[in-house]
Amino acid sequence: MNDSTAAVGSPNFPVAPMSNAFAKALKEKYGQVVLVLQGGGALGAYQVGVYQALHEAGVEPDWVIGTSIGAINGAMIAGNPVETRLDRLNAFWRRVEHSPALAATSHLPAPFGAMLPNWATITAGVAGFFRPNPVAFLGLNVPLAADAAGYYSTQPLSDTLSGLVDFSEINAGRTRLTVGAANIHNSAMRYFDSRDMELSVKHVMASGALPPAFPPVRIDGELYWDGGILSNTPVEAVFDDKPRRNSLVFAVHLWNPRGPEPESMRQVMNRQKELQYSSRAVSQIQRQQQIHRLRHIVAELSARLPKSERAEPEVREMASYGCLTRMHVVRLLAPMLKGEDHTKDIDFSSAGIQGRREAGYEHGRRVLEQEPWKADFDSIEGFVLHEAPSLAGAM
Repeated sequence: MNDSTAAVGSPNFPVAPMSNAFAKALKEKYGQVVLVLQGGGALGAYQVGVYQALHEAGVEPDWVIGTSIGAINGAMIAGNPVETRLDRLNAFWRRVEHSPALAATSHLPAPFGAMLPNWATITAGVAGFFRPNPVAFLGLNVPLAADAAGYYSTQPLSDTLSGLVDFSEINAGRTRLTVGAANIHNSAMRYFDSRDMELSVKHVMASGALPPAFPPVRIDGELYWDGGILSNTPVEAVFDDKPRRNSLVFAVHLWNPRGPEPESMRQVMNRQKELQYSSRAVSQIQRQQQIHRLRHIVAELSARLPKSERAEPEVREMASYGCLTRMHVVRLLAPMLKGEDHTKDIDFSSAGIQGRREAGYEHGRRVLEQEPWKADFDSIEGFVLHEAPSLAGAM
């Protein structure tokens, strides 16, 4: 099996014939296909599995939106021709996984089994991704250059992305790419969009510059940190896009907004991270459902007015707030794997990467088989949410 079809460290990913007819039917009925990728470090391997399931079904995104590791995965999807995307994703995740020699403790019960790989991440960094910045470890008051203020250097990531992503492909506009970053100066969320500007490796690096580990990235004179600080769920970029378009959105979440009550400090730290990086997903969904419903109502009411009244300038302006576009959002929630805790986002062990990717692949295949977007819904709704929960704890 070649690299374009094999999972990292696993031969268990058979290649299904790609169905152009299936993908064509989806786009004709539901509009553009959008892939939204949350941030979450090592958890991003789950997104690769979901993408592989879509790829095998012939469903390639028209638009990829990502934050942090989602931006990195997204750049490799949008920045390569369809036939080499999985090959590039595989190459990246092979480079960042720890040596199998560090898996010697994987058989131990949690949390001891993850200690060695996680300690390697903290002390030595991750090959092809980041390495320690020794000066930063000398003390909290040691002066550093503003764009070098981080415990690790991400120059290895810049080199890796430059070799795996063709930015001329991104800027050609065949697959739209949007990456989110946080402006340090004014705390504004900024979405860098290949539709509106030329993207480079710096834009992807900025989206993944999570402090205090990683230094900010300077773009056009402004410093940017990881977009997950402000919004780790970049699906909002779809909802706020103009002009609005009918869309089938696959939103791949790495952090679960719902979870059990924590009963130990280890569970407290894990649940705190889940809440922080799920980024108010529930309230965002509720707000967008309300807004899109109101747009449909305005459009329906405007259509009931006499033609003479609809022609009046004031009425035309009010009617412009109406919109009959519809967005079907399929939300895939990554499962909590056995033994996971608050360090899961730095678990670059081969077993951790393989387990998350397999979970994403099986989840993606199941969603495509079930086709939740075909379920009945209220015709007045402009935003239709389809929850696709995973088999939590199944692995």
